[in-house]
Amino acid sequence: MAKRISKKTLEAIRETIRVFPAASGLYFMKDADDKVLYIGKAKNLRSRVASYFQPGANLAESRGPWIVEMVNRTAAVEYLQTESEVDAILQEARLIKDIHPPYNSDLKDAKTFPYLEITTRQEFPGVYITRNPQDSKNRLFGPFTNVKELRQVLVVLQKIYRFRTCNLEISVNDEKRRFFRPCILHNIKQCTAPCADRVSKGDYNAQIRDLIRFLQSKRSTVLRRLKKQMDEASERMDFEQAAMYRDRIRLIENLDKRGTVTGNVQPEVFAADPADALSRLQTILKTDQPIRIIEGFDIAHLSGRETVGSMVQFIDGRPFKDGYRRFKVKTVKGVDDYASLKEVVARRYKRTLAGEELWPDLVLIDGGIGQLHSAEEAFSEMGAGNSMPRLASIAKKEEIIYIHGQEKPLKLPPHDPTRKLIQYVRDEAHRFAQHYYHILRTKSVLNKP
Repeated sequence: MAKRISKKTLEAIRETIRVFPAASGLYFMKDADDKVLYIGKAKNLRSRVASYFQPGANLAESRGPWIVEMVNRTAAVEYLQTESEVDAILQEARLIKDIHPPYNSDLKDAKTFPYLEITTRQEFPGVYITRNPQDSKNRLFGPFTNVKELRQVLVVLQKIYRFRTCNLEISVNDEKRRFFRPCILHNIKQCTAPCADRVSKGDYNAQIRDLIRFLQSKRSTVLRRLKKQMDEASERMDFEQAAMYRDRIRLIENLDKRGTVTGNVQPEVFAADPADALSRLQTILKTDQPIRIIEGFDIAHLSGRETVGSMVQFIDGRPFKDGYRRFKVKTVKGVDDYASLKEVVARRYKRTLAGEELWPDLVLIDGGIGQLHSAEEAFSEMGAGNSMPRLASIAKKEEIIYIHGQEKPLKLPPHDPTRKLIQYVRDEAHRFAQHYYHILRTKSVLNKP
C-alpha cells in the first residue's frame, strides 16, 4: 500500500496554501529533499493547489493513482505568480523541459510553441506559421500558445492585408511572372499576387509594413472597423454575418496570447545543423576522435548569496536535457567563481574518474583564461592525468576561445558554424544556471549529485 502523507505535513501545506494569491501562476510540488516533483499552472493558484489537499477529495478517481502517489510524496508547495495565463503556459513549458519533474508527463519532449514568421529578407515577403524559424533576421512574433487560433487569425489577417502564404521563389527581375496564373487566393481577394506581377514590389512591401505595424500595435483601428461592421449586421438582423465579425474580433484580440522571442526563449528552435561545426571543431582540437559529447559549465550567484553551478550536455551538437545538472556550491564561502568552478567540475567527474561513467569529448567553460585554469586545476587535483577530456573556455564580449594545451587563443569569425555551436553551448549553460532564480525567486531547485 502506498505511503500516505502525514497529518502534520498535510496541515502545514494547507496553512501555506491559505496565503497563495487567487491569481494566475505556477505551483511546484516538492519532496522532503526539496526536489520538484510536479509543476502545474493555474488561473487561480489558491483554489487549484488547495484542491489537491481537500479532506474529502477523491484524487484517485478524479486525477488518477499517479497524482495520489505524487501528493503522498509532497512535503512542501511553492508558487510563482505570473502576469497572465499566457505567461504561465510559456514558463511552465520551459521549466518542465529544464527540470524534468517525475510526475509531469507532458511537455518533456521537443515540442515547441509556434511563431508567426515574416520573411522580410525576401523581395516579396511571405507570412507563415512555423515551429522552426528559417532565419533569425526575419521578423518573428510569438511564441503563441494556441496554434489552432493562430491559423484562424492568419486567415482573417490575410483578408485584410492580402499577403502571400505560398512558398514560391519570387524575383522582381523575373520577366516570366507576367504570364504566371495566380492561385485562387488572388481571385477571392486574399492575396495581391506578386507571383503574377499583379502588384509592384513597393506596394507589396507597404502591405507587409502595415501588417507588422498592426501586430506591434494595439490593433484598435481594425477592431473598431470590425465592431462597426458587426453592429451594422446586427441592426439589419443579419445575425450570421454579425457572428462572423464577432469571431474575427475575438481571434484578433487573442493575438495578445503570446510571449516574446527574447523573453520566452526556446533555444532548441533556433539550433542550426551542427555537422560542419563538429567536424571543424575536431580539427581545431587536434584530435583523431570525433566530437560527439560536449558538456558546458557556468557559475551563477543567486541574489549574491547562494552560488550554483550548471552543466549542460550536448550530444552530436544538440542539447540533451536528461544530461543537464545543477550543483549547489557547498565548500566555497562568498563570491569566488574560480573556487566554485573547481568544486563543481570535481563533483561532476568524480564518478567518471572511478570508471562509472564516460568522459565527454569536450568540456567547455563559460569564462576566460582564469576559468580555464581553474578547471585544469580541478582535473589535476583529481588525478585525471591522460584521461582528462579536451578542455576549452569562451570569454564573453570578445568571444575568444582558450584551449587547454594551445598557447594562442582562438578568435573565429562571427558566422563561423563552430563559433556558433560553442556559443550555443555556453549560452545554454548560462541560461540554465540563471533560470530558476530569475523565474522562481524562491529557493533554488537544485540537483544534489
